[in-house]
Amino acid sequence: MTAAPRILAITTQRNEGAVLPEWLAHHRAVGITDFLIFSNDCDDGSDGMLARAAERGWLTHVPQQGPFEEGPQWAALKAAARHPAMADADWVIVLDVDEFVNVHVGDHTLGALIEAMPGADAIALTWRLFGNCGVVSRQGRAVTDSFTRAAPAGMLWPWRASLFKTLWRRGGAYRKPGVHRPRGLVPGAPTPRWVDGSGRDLPARFVREGIFTPPDRPVWDMVQLNHYALGAMEDYILKCDRGRANREADSFDMSYWVERNFCVEEDRSIAATAAARQRELGLLMSDPEFADLARAAAVWRQERFAALMLEEKWRALWGRLVLAPPSRPLPPQAAAQILAWGQRAIAAQSATKGQTGRD
Repeated sequence: MTAAPRILAITTQRNEGAVLPEWLAHHRAVGITDFLIFSNDCDDGSDGMLARAAERGWLTHVPQQGPFEEGPQWAALKAAARHPAMADADWVIVLDVDEFVNVHVGDHTLGALIEAMPGADAIALTWRLFGNCGVVSRQGRAVTDSFTRAAPAGMLWPWRASLFKTLWRRGGAYRKPGVHRPRGLVPGAPTPRWVDGSGRDLPARFVREGIFTPPDRPVWDMVQLNHYALGAMEDYILKCDRGRANREADSFDMSYWVERNFCVEEDRSIAATAAARQRELGLLMSDPEFADLARAAAVWRQERFAALMLEEKWRALWGRLVLAPPSRPLPPQAAAQILAWGQRAIAAQSATKGQTGRD
């Protein structure tokens, strides 16, 4: 029998203590064997949760201190490339705490996915955007139970509907992790085979570039990446307060909300791992110190939201969230038009670069 692969998830987090137990439990259930988690400037005690989890041997925790020249996520990935955890891994994936791997083959683990895609070196897990759909507060409910409606397949715009994260074979063609895909192609290494979430080969250019899967074909048959980017309205206010992980000075706004709040199709497929997730969650929360810290993080979240609502700018954002209906996909004609404009822009940029190169 082939030994189960060691799969490393690399993550950065700040003030996500109320979500971390579910996220960890889910990914332990789907076959992540090792976690390398970076925390920075935490106010909710989630860095203490990670420290306790590291003491129990559940993960590796690396606290970071800002300021960060390129943002905390890029700083973490540079450190991860040199970390001993990388050397021990067979496969690597970079995930955010609002992304949940959803495998549709075998026993719904990443090991089963790898076995079902023999010869693959890089597997593109395309996002499925799960909308808010009017949820004001989760009130302690699991993320995966609270949001069950999502964007349809094949949306041409927004472009991020086709973004992916990569599960890639370590020790092969790439040296280091990147946000969406591995980086540092090894000179002379065998050409890696890239496949999408339906097991189909991706075009040759993906060996060197590309973070969007082609939108004109199914890419979720075997695996998808559930992206709960918005959460409840309360969650989103706190996300805006926290700021972005990869662009330290940037913030979230209504445009971010509108471009992700799709509630077109019901998708409860992640429930296939609910029982395994609950078992893993029970193991995590059976540690009294970890459980106390998790409860304290949930209380901090409630208190922080209440404090933000005393400021006009946050009340105004809250009001806009309540006013805004779920987003609808662009009509086919409008989608084709925006795609044509995008292609013209790319062609113009290429022509400008070519002209500059001849001067």
